[in-house]
Amino acid sequence: MAISGDSDPKFIAPDPAENESVSALVVSARPELSAETTSPALSRLAETARGYAASRSSSNTRKAYQSDWALFARWCRRRGFDASEPSPEVVGLFLASSAAGEGLVKAAVSTIERRLAAITTTYSSAGTPLPRQDRHITDVMAGIRRRHARPPRQKEALLAEDILAMIATLPNDLRGLRDRAILLVGFAGGLRRSEITGLDCGPDQTTDSGGWIEIVKDGALLGIRGKTGWRQVEIGRGSSERSCPVHALETWLKLGRVAHGPVFRRMATKNGGISPDRLGDKHVARLVKQTALKAGIRSDLPEKERAALFGGHSLRAGLASSAGIDEAHVQRQLGHASAEMTRRYQRRRERFRVNLTKAAGL
Repeated sequence: MAISGDSDPKFIAPDPAENESVSALVVSARPELSAETTSPALSRLAETARGYAASRSSSNTRKAYQSDWALFARWCRRRGFDASEPSPEVVGLFLASSAAGEGLVKAAVSTIERRLAAITTTYSSAGTPLPRQDRHITDVMAGIRRRHARPPRQKEALLAEDILAMIATLPNDLRGLRDRAILLVGFAGGLRRSEITGLDCGPDQTTDSGGWIEIVKDGALLGIRGKTGWRQVEIGRGSSERSCPVHALETWLKLGRVAHGPVFRRMATKNGGISPDRLGDKHVARLVKQTALKAGIRSDLPEKERAALFGGHSLRAGLASSAGIDEAHVQRQLGHASAEMTRRYQRRRERFRVNLTKAAGL
C-alpha cells in the first residue's frame, strides 16, 4: 500500500532549504560545510558526525596517520609538488624515497605501507580519493616488498614463570602494586597494551575508555573494545595470592583508592600519590622490557639483544604459548578473527611439537 505525503495528515513536508543542507552534509564530511549551515541543530549534528568519524580508528592510529601525512606534505613542499592534489606519480616517488632513504630516513616496509594508508585515508576524507590501484603505486610497492621485506619481528613470549620472576623485581609501594596488576592482568587476559590502559572501573565512565572491569566471586570480567569489536574476557582467580591477577587488581584498586574512571593511572610527581590521568600504553612496553631485564630472562643473550626481544605483545604471546587448552578458547580470549592469527602467537609451545623429520623416516 503506497502512502502519499499529500493525503496523510501526519506527514510534514520537509523544508527544501533544510533538505539541501542535510544532503550536503551527507555527501561530504568536509569541516567547512558546517559553517555554511544556518541551523544550529544541523551545526551540532555536523559536529557529532565529525566526532563519530574521528572515532573510526584508535587514537594511536590517528596520531601515526597525522605524522605520516605531515611528513608527506613537507616532502612535497621541498620538491615543488602540491600535496593537496592526489597524484599517483608523486605518491610513488614518495614511497621510493622512503624505501631508498633518499631525502628521507630509510623506512621499513611496514612503515611505508602505513604511510601509504595514511595518504590514502587523508585524501578520501578530503573528498579527493587517490587511485591507489594505479600502476605508479602498485608497481613501486610490489618492488619495495620484493627487495626490502623481511620476516616480521615478533616479541618473545613470556611464560608464567617469567611473569612471576618479573613481578618479584617490583617494589612494594603504590607504583609497584599498580605495575604488578598490569603485568598479571595483561598476561592472564591476553590483552594488548592499549586494552590494559584503556580499562575503566565500570562502563560509560570516561570518553576515552577502551573497556571496563567487573570483579565477581570467581574472577574478573572485562568488556574489551578491541580491533575486532567488543569481546568479553574472563580472568579467573589464580592458585595463590602471589600469582593471582584478580587479587593484584583488587589490591591496587583498594590501596590506590581507585573506584571510578581509569583503572591504571599515572603517579603524581608532587606528592607521590596517584594522578587522575590515565596511564599511557607505552608504559606497558617499558614495564615489560625493564622487569624482564631485571629478572634475568634470556640472560644467555647480550643485553642489547635481550632488550629488543620484549614488549607489550610478549604478554599476549605468553598466554597463547602457555595455555595448554583448546585453541578456540585462546582465540576467543585474544580476540583474534582467525585461528591462523592465534597460531602466530603460540611460539614456544609450538616449536618442534611435530617433528616432520622423524615422521618422514629420518
